[in-house]
Amino acid sequence: MDKRKFEEEMEEVFETPAKMLEEGVVFVEKEERILISKRPFKLAEEYWDTLGPGLTTGAADNDPSGITTYSQAGARYGLQLIWLSLFTYPFMATVQEMCARIGLVSGEGLAANIRRYYSARVLYVATALLFFANVLNISADLGAMAAASRLLFPNIELELFVVFFAAISLALQIFTTYARYAKYLKYLALALLSYVVVALSVHLDWSDVLHHLVVPTLTFSKDEMFLVCAILGTTISPYLFFWQTSQEVEEKILRGESNIKARRAEVSTQSLRRMRTDVWSGMFFSNLITFFIFAACAGTLFSNGITNIGTADQAAAALKPFGDFAYLLFAGGIVGAGLLAVPVLAGSSAYAIAESFSWNHGLYRKLEQAYAFYGVIIVSMLLGIIANFLHLDPIKGLIYAAVANGIIAPFILFFVVRLSSNSRLMGEYANRPLVSSMGWITVGVMAISGIAAVATLL
Repeated sequence: MDKRKFEEEMEEVFETPAKMLEEGVVFVEKEERILISKRPFKLAEEYWDTLGPGLTTGAADNDPSGITTYSQAGARYGLQLIWLSLFTYPFMATVQEMCARIGLVSGEGLAANIRRYYSARVLYVATALLFFANVLNISADLGAMAAASRLLFPNIELELFVVFFAAISLALQIFTTYARYAKYLKYLALALLSYVVVALSVHLDWSDVLHHLVVPTLTFSKDEMFLVCAILGTTISPYLFFWQTSQEVEEKILRGESNIKARRAEVSTQSLRRMRTDVWSGMFFSNLITFFIFAACAGTLFSNGITNIGTADQAAAALKPFGDFAYLLFAGGIVGAGLLAVPVLAGSSAYAIAESFSWNHGLYRKLEQAYAFYGVIIVSMLLGIIANFLHLDPIKGLIYAAVANGIIAPFILFFVVRLSSNSRLMGEYANRPLVSSMGWITVGVMAISGIAAVATLL
């Protein structure tokens, strides 16, 4: 086949050569074989379009509270705990894939499915703990964003920044359409790339970094064990489970599948493959950012004896001697991460509570269509603001949030694994044995983590 014949045949499919070029299809002739190839930029564009709830969920995992935890670990122990960024990846991705699959196949959120198959009382307790942990995280995140902003604009009051960021987060969720809101979150995820740039801009022995990445080290000291528990709690967090499941449902509604029956009917191997690409990519992105935060703080702060880091903005300020570029990027990344994570934290509470009580819910709905759902979001934000005005200790807030996450994560994970393995609910898309095994291992790891977190405080 020559190029002219190829183009004639393609015109029947794409109607015009211009349309063919728009789709990125090009003619390639190699060793007498004709290949239909897509241009690299078109492939990249299609991959970006595939990313959605998985990317935003993974990016939201690196909220300012998480950045604080990773910064503390890197500053205090250097590269000793960086292996956790690799260790947690398969567990995190497997769990989030289960949650996404539950949303895709059932057409409903996680709390709605737990309520249908298990005791409502258990769900109410878990949801109350989730709300408590999320408010603590929201408070800490708003405070961290405000403190990071004051590093850049020292003449503006801290409380003003807290109110400003809370207002932006509320406006994003209440006054924009879901399609636009989801797009904002997707692009906000790119703010986390600032930590990659920071790590690459400072002097690091990358052979030593890679060695500690693949060779775990642990001293089992009380302080180190608490940090490990905090890292696991902030990486495999219950709010991500509820958010991921509900966002898969919202994406289906965005495509016109407005009722549960229609959403269940539209499940296919192709949609599941697309979801897995999104989820595993999103979780890889999350752990990649964790890795670079560890590396940046270990290679700068720890190496120079700056080990007493309590908050994310302190980590940013401590980087100033290493150059304004790293300092500004780190501080800016905290703000970008918070703008992404705070709406996710408040939204996950709203989904869980609204589904628990069968209220109208969904970010695709307008305020007047789901007062209770948006009311939970508003109350979560107000409590976060009040905690900052009362000047509550942000470190204690993070500690309590980590402990709360450590306690409730195993219970919620139990339901996630059981529901995704339930053939009555999932049909042919139920867990394979290997996936279920990974799920139960994650339950065990998080249970041990929760017990250890409580034990370190006694």
